[in-house]
Amino acid sequence: MATRFIKNILNRTPTILLRRWKNTERQVTVYDPFQKIEKNKESYLDVIKIFEGRDQRRRGHVEFIYAALSRMAEFGVQKDLEVYKALIEVLPKGKFIPTNIFQAEFMHYPKQQQCAVDLLEQMEDNGVMPDSEMEQMLLNVFGRRGIPLRKFWRMLYWMPKFKNLSPWYLPEQLPNDTLELARLAIERITSVDPSTKIEIWQTDEIEASIDKTWIVSAQSEGQKALLAEQPVDDPLIVKGPYTVHLREQTVTYFLLIGKIRPDMKDDTDPDDVSNIRKPPGIPGFVGSTKLPSVKCTVHEQDDGTIVSVCATGSSSRDSLLSWIRLLEKNGNPSLTSTPVIFTLTAPSTDISIQEPPPTAEDTSKDKRIESN
Repeated sequence: MATRFIKNILNRTPTILLRRWKNTERQVTVYDPFQKIEKNKESYLDVIKIFEGRDQRRRGHVEFIYAALSRMAEFGVQKDLEVYKALIEVLPKGKFIPTNIFQAEFMHYPKQQQCAVDLLEQMEDNGVMPDSEMEQMLLNVFGRRGIPLRKFWRMLYWMPKFKNLSPWYLPEQLPNDTLELARLAIERITSVDPSTKIEIWQTDEIEASIDKTWIVSAQSEGQKALLAEQPVDDPLIVKGPYTVHLREQTVTYFLLIGKIRPDMKDDTDPDDVSNIRKPPGIPGFVGSTKLPSVKCTVHEQDDGTIVSVCATGSSSRDSLLSWIRLLEKNGNPSLTSTPVIFTLTAPSTDISIQEPPPTAEDTSKDKRIESN
């Protein structure tokens, strides 16, 4: 009986090896539940509910949560608190709670706790404020001594402090219109001078303009006065492009910079008591009330005097040239005789690659090739 059993195994050995060799050629494909569904919040939550009801033990929940976190921006739910709560609900309850001080300090179930911490960090990066319900959910999963709950408490303390710290208000949902974004950006940049006036122009107002777009320009009366004082021989410089960030959006802007006014030096010695002047109308006052004749403004920086700021729809050189012409028409007549230098680099479409002229050696080589 034993001999017959051994013979059967020996006879089947090539078949078994062949089957093993065939199995090694197979490729394992990872099932992605977020691949072939509609990209919206309802479909995203439906996938989470399907995963919860598929297995009572929630096997593979850590890998599922990381996959769901990586797809949030694709579904547009990276700033939705309800979605983060649904992902926390995937974690099993009660199993990860430490029962003694050693488990609490040595990070009981570190893989699951790190997954929850990464989820909270993604909330923090997207500016999602947690609430008391999420605290209770983390308490049910990891207990009071869990690392995710400590992370939650730190977020609950610091995030309200930083939420309204910026003096420039932005709405929760930024407008999709690029013109409105540019206006918000220019308002933020020029808020240093409350008298700044923001105007929206169209390049169609200039007949010679090629690029038909909009221009958001900002200039105050003080900047107009500084521009009028600029020497005609010294050129103005259009510097840029610079970028300003409005949450996830970026806006490109340009500066019109002039020359710095010369400093007015007072050579009088304040310690000289030989000529003390008493101002009239102030009895008993000893000293001088002489003020400097020129007061530096906020627009006069170390590298130049900023006389105007703008953002255009195309950020092209032609739109900037139209901006200078529109500034000239709107209260800056000195720009007619003042030269302007543009430091904007040429875009890739304006650059043409030219091959170098052929040398004598190349010409002789071509002739040899033709003769052959």
